[in-house]
Amino acid sequence: MKLRFITALALFTTAFVALAQNNVAEEVAWVIGDEPIFKSDIEEQYREALYERIPIEGNPYCVIPEQMALNKLFLDQARIDTVEVQQSTVSSEVEDRINLFIANFGSKEKVEEYYRMPLPRLREKLNEIISEQYSIQMVQNDLTKNVKATPAEVRKYYNSLSKDSLPYIPMQVETQIITINPLIPQQEIDEIKARLRDYAQQVNSGERELSTLAILYSQDQATSVYGGETGFQSRSTLLPEYATAAFNLNDTRRVSNIVETDDGFHIIQLIEKRGDRINTRHLLLRPKVSDKDLTDAVNRLDSVRKDIIEGKKTFEELALYISQDKDSRNNKGNMLNEKTHSSRFEMADLPAEVGKKIYTMQPGDISEPFVMINPKTRREQVAIVKLVKRIDGHKADLAEDYMIIKDMCEATAKEKIIHDWVEQKQKSVYVYIEEGWRDCDFKYDWLKKGNNSKK
Repeated sequence: MKLRFITALALFTTAFVALAQNNVAEEVAWVIGDEPIFKSDIEEQYREALYERIPIEGNPYCVIPEQMALNKLFLDQARIDTVEVQQSTVSSEVEDRINLFIANFGSKEKVEEYYRMPLPRLREKLNEIISEQYSIQMVQNDLTKNVKATPAEVRKYYNSLSKDSLPYIPMQVETQIITINPLIPQQEIDEIKARLRDYAQQVNSGERELSTLAILYSQDQATSVYGGETGFQSRSTLLPEYATAAFNLNDTRRVSNIVETDDGFHIIQLIEKRGDRINTRHLLLRPKVSDKDLTDAVNRLDSVRKDIIEGKKTFEELALYISQDKDSRNNKGNMLNEKTHSSRFEMADLPAEVGKKIYTMQPGDISEPFVMINPKTRREQVAIVKLVKRIDGHKADLAEDYMIIKDMCEATAKEKIIHDWVEQKQKSVYVYIEEGWRDCDFKYDWLKKGNNSKK
């Protein structure tokens, strides 16, 4: 079980705003070991929870400081165990968070204004906070690493649950898909490349900035508003062809040759390399698909559908040899839910166009060809889908939802291990709670005799 945080953003903001305020005299609410918990930190987390509309179960002036105290217990154990957090993982999370802040606030300057500190200082504080979070998780994972429920234990756990405590499972479906990408005329590709070569020449000659061109012409909506800047990324988060070209760049004044990926055609400029991560800006152009090309693709899949219905070929066979969907092609056409790593989808998790088709189908039905937007490349493609199975909404059932019940069983076992560990840890750590902060229905007994007196 991972430790429940009020919210990552709330934790970040609490630390930054408290630091920026630079209070001379802080009111201490709790003390854990030698670590104080300040009233201002508790109040700031509460304000952030309200701002983020994050529900807090119980009195926030009880729930929040107890959670902060728990964090300090785990961090103390991390120091004892000399837990080492992989810095590359932390750096990756820091940059993801910085990119999210910039996207939310609209610019680097607004982020710096809100947090009252320059980005380098913001990165430093984020690094510290995220490192602590990973340390806490590593301690918990080590404590619960041997938890693995057997079928007998899962069955016993399920039988112990009341019907009211069983989760409701919304309607789910299992579906197969075959997609093909419309053919793009070579003339269209040549025109795209000619435009990109012209843009590259303008940048390399110093005539224009790539950031300006990206704002005006790039078809990557996620980055064009930021002048094509991607933020720091690792190789694994970039498309392979893009990553290869980007990491080979050394001159920040020039752009790459044209790079083709599943997303389209790019020219790329290096901004900064930092270890195994890189910040680039790019300009993306996608070839346009004509109505004729889409119609041809629809007709082709219509013939495929007829072959399946007439029994000439199976959906699975044609998915393997025809489909251009990389994720499902080698899985007999079965779509995989990236959120749950299973073949089951709630309707909201399906691509919109697929969900619309599936909603009115019966198991075994194969849709007529339809145009959809590839959720990864944002390019048009044509697809047919087959509804393999529909599971109506229901209370969790052991036979139908074994993995969900198993996860619940293991989560309960892990929670007990964590709970018992905290109670044992409390015996070896000094705890003091100031008057006015004690009248709470705490999850743990922090007020035990002999531990809540001033040093």
